[in-house]
Amino acid sequence: MRVATIILAAGSSTRLGGQPKQLLRQYGTTLVRTMADMALLLDAGPVVVVLGANAEKIGLELNGLPLVQVVNTNWAEGLAASLRVGLTALSNEPIDAFLVLLTDQPYVTTELLRQLIRERAETGRGIIASRYAEPAHLGVPALFDIRYKPEFLSFTGDVGARKLIRQYPDDCADVPFPLGAIDLDTPQDVATWQSMAIRQQ
Repeated sequence: MRVATIILAAGSSTRLGGQPKQLLRQYGTTLVRTMADMALLLDAGPVVVVLGANAEKIGLELNGLPLVQVVNTNWAEGLAASLRVGLTALSNEPIDAFLVLLTDQPYVTTELLRQLIRERAETGRGIIASRYAEPAHLGVPALFDIRYKPEFLSFTGDVGARKLIRQYPDDCADVPFPLGAIDLDTPQDVATWQSMAIRQQ
């Protein structure tokens, strides 16, 4: 099974005061570079990073990596535009499925991504989502069968993977990822994450 990875890194980090969250550092490496490195370690298929706001600055973090950088000029529209751009960049690639990743979930691991791919192989389900907590809250990182591509291409606005996860529960399996509930939207989120990281060192 050939699985592409789409990393969404186009947002402007408005709630962080414009500081690009993609460039926050974890163990000396920016989050966008960490996500790209993990996706490449999978060696499962092509990797596409969708840039938008601060594209030039963020793109510098990815120079030299064997991946595709694409710029979503309509990044302000929301997630849907970035998903369309990422999937369009894969139009000529023979893939069976694609992973959708964000850059502000600092506890994603390559092993989690491998679990999503294994779950797809074992269950045959078309959607494999991450389960954050009980009662189940399902979200990204998530894997989608390529047959869902036309639906993603039809989305507009700030609509993303969760819409399909909710829409097709009978075709959805999941893997546990409790720390997926932690993302970095606000200065408080970042401060909490950084203090946790210090305690873990």
